[in-house]
Amino acid sequence: MAMRLHKHKTFKTGGIHPHDNKLSSQVAITPLPLPKMVTIPIIQHIGAPAKIVVNRGDMIKTGQIIATHEGFVSSNIHASVSGRVGVIEEVMDSTGFKHMAINIRVKGDDWEESIDRSDTLIEEIKLTPKEIVSRIMEAGVVGMGGAAFPSHVKLSVPEGKHVDHLLINGVECEPYLTADHRVMLEKPKEIIVGIKILMKALGVQKAIIGIEDNKADAIEIFQQLLKNEKHIGVEALEVQYPQGGEKQLIQALLNREVPSGGLPADVGVIVHNVGTTYAVYEAVQKNKPLIERVVTVTGKSVKQPSNFLVRIGTPVIDLLIAAGGVPEDTGKIVSGGPMMGKAIADLDVPVAKGTSGILLIPKDEASRSEVYNCVHCGKCIEACPMGLEPYRLLIMSKKGNSKRAKEEHILDCIECGSCSFVCPSNRPILDYIRLGKTQLKKQKSV
Repeated sequence: MAMRLHKHKTFKTGGIHPHDNKLSSQVAITPLPLPKMVTIPIIQHIGAPAKIVVNRGDMIKTGQIIATHEGFVSSNIHASVSGRVGVIEEVMDSTGFKHMAINIRVKGDDWEESIDRSDTLIEEIKLTPKEIVSRIMEAGVVGMGGAAFPSHVKLSVPEGKHVDHLLINGVECEPYLTADHRVMLEKPKEIIVGIKILMKALGVQKAIIGIEDNKADAIEIFQQLLKNEKHIGVEALEVQYPQGGEKQLIQALLNREVPSGGLPADVGVIVHNVGTTYAVYEAVQKNKPLIERVVTVTGKSVKQPSNFLVRIGTPVIDLLIAAGGVPEDTGKIVSGGPMMGKAIADLDVPVAKGTSGILLIPKDEASRSEVYNCVHCGKCIEACPMGLEPYRLLIMSKKGNSKRAKEEHILDCIECGSCSFVCPSNRPILDYIRLGKTQLKKQKSV
């Protein structure tokens, strides 16, 4: 029998309830036509940039490695299309910073012969745990929930740590975004095989898929598919932002608390996103590197809110055109969701491994409201899921007092934006906390 389904679990500290606006939740995934050119950044992950191994003028195939990981915390980069390598130069990406990138002029769609492109489900896992981790590393798989942490690093549990649970994050708590939801609906069997691959790699006997109650159809699918599984369960979670944060998910599902400055492995847990889990299935069972992903294109004025299967490096403008164009009332275009996403100024920025969505916000919602003095209401403290005092962190960051900010655990902030969302004085709390974290990290690197 499958693990019993318990409803309405959630984390204990803080949290908010923004309207979910899942406008594209019932729109099936549609492959986006190949672009004329892709621009593939060599850093699409946390860690060191990859080392470029191709030259201008080279003819390459889809799935061919074009940049190799440098060091342990890094990730391989592969060609998402076939064609000729163009200029290799610095380009602006969705973070607003310039990074080296490889331009490829598309010619046909000629794939590496070793990649299995069929839709046949492969359930038997033939690789050893060590081979699984190696294959995931070779395929350039990273966390696809936004953080883009190299997946092979997560699977390499530090000596002295014991992991007994694998948690699969199917929460997708960011308003508007539906990419993970659609992958769960359309590729559930592949995700389950991916879970078993990860369990084998980690040597764990228990896995739980956490899904918020607003995705009842996904919960039902996994309940049915897992009814005879003894070691994999699904849990319905209360709709509460940011339920999808690793530490929040661990507390909701297992009632374990990750210590300040700690990692999930410190409490015996590894967490992977459902999109990442599907990418793991494709890497291990199909020998397919991470060269495409599902991206939600949405917004209240968007003509055709969509979920596109997009090749990495595709310009954002191509996605917007496919969704009906940029509405006249658009005030801001965000990469990601409204809470944690970042505005983009150039529509030619490329889709990366961590691009979960493109959100078009109308002008009347995009402009910042007038900022007033703090009224010491404490709402930001009540909303903070990490138990911090955001208004104090704003003051310290504004004054450049990094030492005090560190003492107040500023690095524990997960940048969910709950504090800014509830502030009646419209204070840019998260903006200053991000500034403070950046200042602190710069001091540590000097």
